[in-house]
Amino acid sequence: MSKVCQITGKRPMVGNNVSHSNNKLKRRFNPNLQKKKFYLAEEDKWITLKVSTSAIRTINKIGLNAALKKAKAKGYIS
Repeated sequence: MSKVCQITGKRPMVGNNVSHSNNKLKRRFNPNLQKKKFYLAEEDKWITLKVSTSAIRTINKIGLNAALKKAKAKGYIS
């Protein structure tokens, strides 16, 4: 599975490890993804999403339906 958040669309970023002697090595900054089950009250079922921790906070703030609607509008969920 890809390392992409299904709500916010966060993906791995590319950067450098910089040593004390200023040597630079390429590295990846992966998003903090969690596999989490959410209860969808309108359809009376549980859904499993792969979301970042910031997306969990967003769902807690605006609600699951609003977050799913935004994600579908932006094309993160089919």
